[in-house]
Amino acid sequence: MRACHGHGVSHEVPVKYSSRLRHSVAALIGCAAMSVAVGGMAAGKPAVDQALHDQALAILQKSISFQTVDGAGQVPAYAEYLKSVLVEAGYSPGDIAVEPVANTATLVARFKGTDSKKKPLLVIGHMDVVAAKREDWERDPFTPVVENGYVFGRGSADNKFDVSMITATLAKLKRDGWKPKRDVILALSGDEETAMVSTRKLAEQFKDAELALNGDAGGGLLSEEGQPVVYGLQAGEKTYADFKLTVTNPGGHSSRPGKVNAINQLAAALERIGAYQFPAKNNELTLAYFRESLPKLSGPTAQAVKRYVANPEDQQAIATLSDDPSYIGQIRTTCVATMIDGGHATNALPQKVVANINCRIFPGTPIAEVQKTLAEVAADPEVKITQEITGSVASDASPLRKDVMAAVTKAVHANYPGLSIVPSMSAGATDSMHFRAFGVPSYGVSGLFMKDSDEFSHGLNERVPVSSIDGALAHWNSLLKDLAR
Repeated sequence: MRACHGHGVSHEVPVKYSSRLRHSVAALIGCAAMSVAVGGMAAGKPAVDQALHDQALAILQKSISFQTVDGAGQVPAYAEYLKSVLVEAGYSPGDIAVEPVANTATLVARFKGTDSKKKPLLVIGHMDVVAAKREDWERDPFTPVVENGYVFGRGSADNKFDVSMITATLAKLKRDGWKPKRDVILALSGDEETAMVSTRKLAEQFKDAELALNGDAGGGLLSEEGQPVVYGLQAGEKTYADFKLTVTNPGGHSSRPGKVNAINQLAAALERIGAYQFPAKNNELTLAYFRESLPKLSGPTAQAVKRYVANPEDQQAIATLSDDPSYIGQIRTTCVATMIDGGHATNALPQKVVANINCRIFPGTPIAEVQKTLAEVAADPEVKITQEITGSVASDASPLRKDVMAAVTKAVHANYPGLSIVPSMSAGATDSMHFRAFGVPSYGVSGLFMKDSDEFSHGLNERVPVSSIDGALAHWNSLLKDLAR
């Protein structure tokens, strides 16, 4: 979870795949936080297990050393390493499968429960990372370095921190002889940052699961003084989609212009699309977001939110909120032109012009429906609209289940008593959307707490604070024990 309006300026995330924390909330950090009044609060933080801390840190460091970028072929080796950690802790090798998928792999580890009639609890995350060039970094991105209280390296935050904490926790639970009632299944994908082929395979494989806990979303924000500010729980995400708008024309010499010009045609279509607003929508997540933010707001925005909470069909309130870039993403689907390319010479009529329209689609809205609307609004059959292939899929938001909210609140409050919990809908995308598409409720519940100034996921010199390890271990231990009952 990041700054008051997302990553500094907006509730929307401006890139397709962004950091774990920016995935978590559409957000009101410091501006409006929701306290979820369930469960009690701990009097003090859990005791530190130094041996477990050391193992978790070692797993994280080793994890970073695997160059699990697209095309490097190291995801299977990383998966085998994680398998070895679990086998050493007492898992049967037969209960852990590393399977090749396309040019990557999946890891599935089953912690068997005592009641075979109960649906399994999934714990998901991803083993792959985005690319990193050595010449751009201060340190080798794939040589883990512990320095000044941080673990540096590509993937340290996204997503190898929580993968390592989860692995260390599951290993300890096995050593301790814990016996969950339902199976706990660790299901790690290998291409979340790209095509999500492995994600789709896992979602299909475990479509009958009770629910999924995702370590690649949610998490806590610390102030620059190191104090907890808020915890974000991701329970929904908008669907990401890119559409190409193309106009082709015979072209010709610029000294002989006709009535038809590809640039002008496309410009007119883009202007119509830019002026269009998709219908306002809401769900449990967005209504809770606005309802609980109201006490922190003032002025015209507060009045609009108050009217909207009282009546989500209030058109005046919807119009006011839609005019604010900070809120429009929580009200409706948004589509905006992001790139344009056209023409081939300064003294020639354009033969081809292409624009990209980026859409963040409200949960539950089919991508095909948005494409159809764009074509209708463009109102020009010569403007061809095609969808770009991405790993995204449309899915509904997950319900704010009482058992999940209670477990998350208990886990967070054990480390940070009374801290506000903010359920959120993010702009996407994480593996969760594929599980949600199969009807598996999925929740981003990362155990990582960090400052906004430490956020370098997908960027240079990515790092995580060593001080977050103990809290994250206790966090996952609490969640698993409560939700595997």
